[in-house]
Amino acid sequence: MRPTLQPVAPSIDDPIELLMACHDKVRRFAGLALRLRGHLAAKGPDKQAQEAAQSILRYFNIAAPLHHDDEEVDLFPALRQLAIGELDQHVAQLEAEHTELAVLWQSLQAWLRATAEGHPHPAPDTVEAFAHRYQAHAQREEDLVYPFAARLTATQIGGISAAMVARRTAS
Repeated sequence: MRPTLQPVAPSIDDPIELLMACHDKVRRFAGLALRLRGHLAAKGPDKQAQEAAQSILRYFNIAAPLHHDDEEVDLFPALRQLAIGELDQHVAQLEAEHTELAVLWQSLQAWLRATAEGHPHPAPDTVEAFAHRYQAHAQREEDLVYPFAARLTATQIGGISAAMVARRTAS
């Protein structure tokens, strides 16, 4: 019998790896919102559309806010301690984008809730902006900010990891 390769899960000890795995999901679910818009135009809110809408709602209402907290509460403050002017500017811009993305997300809620319940509802004109801006935002974080995490101490990395775990296991 041949061994099969299993996907490797990110290590709980590497918060950047975990954050990047979240970005993969951001890309997937933001892209799904775009595909859902096209699917609904062709087939209406069928079972497949309902499931897609539920998945998008679940991700962006539960996981995405946790991810933003991981960054804003733990990672970004640790990176600011490095006192690198350009990095601080990027972090400030990314935090402002979190607020803008939250507004765009709210504009999709009624459409996705109606779709999840099987009710026709026109797609808002913000679907494309939401999807593309979220995907671009994730890429900017990976390119401009995450590489600086290599300069954090093992204690800082451990603290960020512990906070991420605690955030997800809080009752």
